[in-house]
Amino acid sequence: MRPRTLAVPMLAAGLSACVTSARLHEQTELNSVGQRCGLALGELFQDESEKRLLFMVKVEPTPQQRACVAKWARKNGLKTVFVDNIAFPES
Repeated sequence: MRPRTLAVPMLAAGLSACVTSARLHEQTELNSVGQRCGLALGELFQDESEKRLLFMVKVEPTPQQRACVAKWARKNGLKTVFVDNIAFPES
């Protein structure tokens, strides 16, 4: 077997070891993380349909709050979605 042919399967195996499967975290865990980052209860959540996303819904979050949430999300294999411009319809 030529060295080049062997390198491709080894590279693929190495990359697949880096991929972590996202899990749905308990809301109590997310509330705890949110509170550590200065958020109110419910401002941090996941959706069951897309477990790899972590949503932060807060009007005008501070850079520290965003960084705190993003750091925790990265550590847990999640992509953070910041929703900070919410317009509610007037009744």
